[in-house]
Amino acid sequence: MCLAIPALLVELRPNDQAVVNLGGIRKEISIALVADVKVGDYVIVHVGHAIGVIDPEEAERTLALFAEMAQLAPNPAPAETA
Repeated sequence: MCLAIPALLVELRPNDQAVVNLGGIRKEISIALVADVKVGDYVIVHVGHAIGVIDPEEAERTLALFAEMAQLAPNPAPAETA
């Protein structure tokens, strides 16, 4: 299964690179596959590459669903120590 996540583009860098913010985590990604992106756009990120631009309202709905799923997931069992 592949997963692509909406992230807010917060900084453009040289050589088709950019920085996105996803829940406070900043990550450098490639924007070589998308045209005319700008700071403030939401992009769909898959394995370190922006693969498309997404509407801000759709991005917020998707991120809210991810947050809801995280809250419903069972807590993993603590690691046993030897």
